[in-house]
Amino acid sequence: MTIRFSRVALTTALLASAAIPAQAEQVFNRIAAFAVADNLPKDADKATKTSAEIITATEDGMELIYSDSPYGAIGFVDITDPHAPKPLGALKIGGEPTSVAVAGAKALVAVNTSESKQKPAGKLSVVDIATKKEEASCDLGGQPDSIALSHDKTFAAIAIENERDEELNDGNLPQMPAGDLVIVDLKDGVADCGSIRHVAVTGLAEIAPEDPEPEFVAINDKGEIALTLQENNHIVIIDGKTGTVRSHFSAGTVDLQGIDTKSNGALKFTDKQDARKREPDAVKWLGNDRLVVANEGDYEGGSRGFTIFDTTGKILYEAGSSFEHEVARLGHYPEKRSKAKGIEPEGLEAATFGGQPYFFVLAERASVVGVFKDTGGAPELMQILPSGISPEGAVAIPGRNLLVTANEADLREDGGAGAHVMLYEYAEGEKAYPTLQSTMVDDAPIGWGALSGLVGDAEKDGTFYAVSDSFYSMQPTIYTIDATKKPAEITRALVVKREGQPAQKLDLEGITLDGKGGFWLASEGDSAKLVPHALYNVNEKGEIKKEIALPAELLQGETRFGFEGITSVGSGAEQTLWMAVQREWGTDEKGFVKLVSYKPESKEWGAVRYPLDKADKGWVGLSEITAHGDYVYIIERDNQIGDAARIKKLYRVAIANLKPGKIGGELPVVNKEEVHDFIPDLKAATNGYVLDKLEGFAFDKAGKAYAVTDNDGVDDSSGETLFFPVNLEGIN
Repeated sequence: MTIRFSRVALTTALLASAAIPAQAEQVFNRIAAFAVADNLPKDADKATKTSAEIITATEDGMELIYSDSPYGAIGFVDITDPHAPKPLGALKIGGEPTSVAVAGAKALVAVNTSESKQKPAGKLSVVDIATKKEEASCDLGGQPDSIALSHDKTFAAIAIENERDEELNDGNLPQMPAGDLVIVDLKDGVADCGSIRHVAVTGLAEIAPEDPEPEFVAINDKGEIALTLQENNHIVIIDGKTGTVRSHFSAGTVDLQGIDTKSNGALKFTDKQDARKREPDAVKWLGNDRLVVANEGDYEGGSRGFTIFDTTGKILYEAGSSFEHEVARLGHYPEKRSKAKGIEPEGLEAATFGGQPYFFVLAERASVVGVFKDTGGAPELMQILPSGISPEGAVAIPGRNLLVTANEADLREDGGAGAHVMLYEYAEGEKAYPTLQSTMVDDAPIGWGALSGLVGDAEKDGTFYAVSDSFYSMQPTIYTIDATKKPAEITRALVVKREGQPAQKLDLEGITLDGKGGFWLASEGDSAKLVPHALYNVNEKGEIKKEIALPAELLQGETRFGFEGITSVGSGAEQTLWMAVQREWGTDEKGFVKLVSYKPESKEWGAVRYPLDKADKGWVGLSEITAHGDYVYIIERDNQIGDAARIKKLYRVAIANLKPGKIGGELPVVNKEEVHDFIPDLKAATNGYVLDKLEGFAFDKAGKAYAVTDNDGVDDSSGETLFFPVNLEGIN
């Protein structure tokens, strides 16, 4: 009988676990983030591209070893103190390392040395871990992908993929030469090159049987090898001692419901795909009789989840879209991948912690790790962990209560984060992540992301409203947040409409209450995209009632870095809206930006000048403005991420000193007072790297302050959103 895990059961499990007292719950929390670039030699160009893909640990669990394909090396990390990992350098390996495993004092590295995809080649390198030197190598006769070792360390299995060229014949199979499986004997961690056996897996799959594309290997306690043929949508079980194929079966298809299949700037989990090929990537054994596979897809499929099989191919559990839904609830759904393969589950790990078996599903495009309790039947989703950008591999170290992920994306060239290794500890405590999630409506998650402005409700403690920016251009939305829950919860999504349809040409960066049950919204324009700089007044139904264009005097010298926040001071005829312009416009003196005022009653515009802090690198600008008491509070930040971040601060300006001058004339300069430095908050929140875009700040009715970060819609971003209270005690 096929066991299916319902969405309701999954959600119930999460809510139930959150209700358990902290002292009674064992959870995984991130404790450190190691920047892969820290392993570059001192004389290397620090902008050199690096990556962390497949990762393993020494047998004592004190050192990590990962493959770094772009750099052509394997990297080493000292985790004697897992809270403070230290670089141990990198070893160039004479090719492109694709996978690494540890046998005693040696590291075995699968290395791609191919001249081209039509002439695949590779080697198995033996590296002494203590000396960090390559001691020997074996010719593998093809391009390797994954490597796994038997539990007794007597042999290794290597998937020889001979991957297809996606530029050749539209990427269609077959493309020869065919891949196979290599088995090599080991002695004291050293490979016996003369023992290499090539196991043919041709003629098994229904799809391109003459051209198998082996992807991933795993070995159970009985020495049986599980091998995925990803593009062929097939799984093979092989006897590791004899090289005999014991069984093989198609990975089959899934009918997916409630998914988003359109990369169109909107999050709508209402589509379906019938007979979607699973095309599994990673595989792990759950005991000796069950397999879990991550259905990433690569050729004609990808079913967005994972599947548990027995060794005959019987389906014991199918995740369908349930895991993707839970990821979407955390704001980690990669909308730009909707048309392709959604969150793309790719990597897997399995291990026992505290006597309980778990498996871990790495979603490459969502940049998260799903922690599942292996019950022997339907698994229970216990947590979803943030994991840097594009997690590729993971290793569990149960003896030290550690889980480690390797995240391959290096976006430093474009001002983003570099590749990281993330460390998590299994211990008693509360779940640090997520800090914000959405509820389910009609069996579908409220999709959200790219939160860019925040305001508190005037009547309800703990209630906030946030807006999403132009990343979701087809679905501009106002989200209601209940901050009394932990994690805070998005309970409603109100789409901003024009004539009954989702409004176009908006880049919502600020929100404030209009005092009549509706909102004033600030849209940051971009003339290159025909998006106007403007203010919008919407009612409680989200319908635009007023559209206010900026005056010509203000638009002179405009850039795309426009209004990044809006707040309201006063009421009735005296109501004044204040907007923060992010960066200098036109004739603005360098280091000064405008706070712009607008009176809806008189339609009068004005402005003051605001002095910016000086950037060490990049630029500094404003991200939010919100009124509270006698002051307006302003977020000022640089555009730096991680260790390069210096300015993520909260300032305030006395409302009594906001005396706007005429735009186009001489504008008064306001004095600012530093109130709070957010960098310690951003470092401590989940022990990752400092996020770039702190973009929302507001007070609730009771005067409690909260801030929120913008996750860029999970596009070239970790997808992490931090929504957190801000301690302003002692501030008058």
